[in-house]
This record gives sequence, structure tokens and C-alpha cells, in this order.
Amino acid sequence: MNKEELELRRKSPVQIRNKKASFEYYFVDTYTAGIVLTGTEIKSIRQGKASLVDSFCYINNGEIWVKGMNISPYFYGSYANHEAKRDRKLLLTKREIYKLQEATKAVGFTIVPILVFIDGKGRAKVDIALARGKKEYDKRQTLKEKEDRREMDRAIKHF
Repeated sequence: MNKEELELRRKSPVQIRNKKASFEYYFVDTYTAGIVLTGTEIKSIRQGKASLVDSFCYINNGEIWVKGMNISPYFYGSYANHEAKRDRKLLLTKREIYKLQEATKAVGFTIVPILVFIDGKGRAKVDIALARGKKEYDKRQTLKEKEDRREMDRAIKHF
């Protein structure tokens, strides 16, 4: 990921995050993938009407799919509106898909979507991560670090 891509991501008007994923998993490697959308799905994403809660990715026949991603039906859509929770194909190179497939064969690894954003050309992109599940004590440690950061910020703010 180069500096231009990071800058585009920060400037994107739409950033739909999977906040629960960073609490549940350690991110080993991240990839940016295109997503195949139909009909009014892009309009709903531009309005921010999407959710990544409880979504995950799987590989089937050399293709990577995201399951459980909810894109609400477009309000001004007609009878041809899209289905809210359907499997959506992600666009990655064959080499990246093969790398992910080999990595997920190991116990404890999975692929989770962490961010949906609109790139500079108006296309929807998904950041996915190869992730390893956290143990219960790791989650407690994450909460403790988060609380410590808040306390330090409060202390700095008062001075």
C-alpha cells in the first residue's frame, strides 16, 4: 500500500468499518479488493447504508466471496432493488487469492472484511485482512490498553 492509496482512503466520504474485527482478531496481512455490485448497491454504499458486522470471506473455486455483508435496499429504488444480504464477489489477483487460500489452511486463521470505502474514481473497495483469532486474555489486554490511552488523553487535555 503506497502513500497515495492511504491518502485516498482518508479522504473518502464513505468509510464503513468493522470495529468488532479489530477486537476479535489480530490482523496479519491486509489487502484491498474491488467488489462486484449490482443495481442500486453502490447508491446505498454512497449513502453509508452498509454494515460489515458478522461478515467474513471465503474462497470457492479460486474466487473470493464476502458473506454476511449487509447493504440496505436503496430507498428510491424500484421493484428491481437488490437483495440486502447476499454473497458478493471480491476482485483480487490469482496470486493474492492463492496466498490467502494457503494461509487459511492453518488452524486459527480466517479472512475478515475490515473497511468499505469509495476510491478516487467512485468505485467501492473493500479492505480485507488475513486474521488470527484472539484469546480471551488478549481481548482483556486490548481493553486495558484502550482505557489507558483514554486516561492519558484526558490527562493531557487538562494541562
